[in-house]
Amino acid sequence: MKLLLDTNAYVGFKLNRAELVEYVTKADTILVSPIVYGELLFGFRNGVRFEQNMAEIDLFLNHEAVEIIQIGSITADRYSRIAAELKQQGTPIPSNDIWIAAQTMETGAELVTRDKHFMSVRGLVYRLFD
Repeated sequence: MKLLLDTNAYVGFKLNRAELVEYVTKADTILVSPIVYGELLFGFRNGVRFEQNMAEIDLFLNHEAVEIIQIGSITADRYSRIAAELKQQGTPIPSNDIWIAAQTMETGAELVTRDKHFMSVRGLVYRLFD
């Protein structure tokens, strides 16, 4: 099983949300988008546990099952198609989440998230946690 973690899924994992931890730890591959990584770093810089959070994410990213993926032209094309469709449907979602959805689709992964608005992205495979 190949998963791509949304920002809030990583946070839930670190907060030891049992159902989410159980699901993520069963994965063969865990992908991290640079968009998610950037959102996490932003949160760390605005928090009071920067050093601890950085040490924890470094440990997580160095696990053999975890891989940071890159953004390329295929992701950009998928982003544009998803954004156009969502606009046409009248169901826009945050731009960062469109990038995350595009990368999930490109890699053939399943998105792990707590955001219900991903339901608006046609063709996206996701697992929604409370």
